[in-house]
Amino acid sequence: MNKIRKGDQVIVTTGRDKGKRGTVTRRVDDQHIVVEGVNVVKKHVKPNPLKGTTGGVVDKTLPIHQSNVAIWNAATGKADRVGIKLGRDPKTNKVTRTRIYKSSGQDIKA
Repeated sequence: MNKIRKGDQVIVTTGRDKGKRGTVTRRVDDQHIVVEGVNVVKKHVKPNPLKGTTGGVVDKTLPIHQSNVAIWNAATGKADRVGIKLGRDPKTNKVTRTRIYKSSGQDIKA
């Protein structure tokens, strides 16, 4: 189970964009995520008349490693760690896994 998912509010803890907050827009692979407004670089693009694209300098958002971000806890206004709480459904006897904030134990609403 991934502790950081698409749609989560995160804050960058290390690197060039330290302190920036944003929303996870997608997961690239098991360990990399794309965060809105974080790790934005300028890319020079050639024009391609067959595709109808014009050339120039474009802003592109690159992936960041998930260990460099922490989930944002709106209740405390700080970054927080994510824990997994196991529960059991009494009717079906299935194990359910829910994400919680480590500092308060509250469930994470995603």
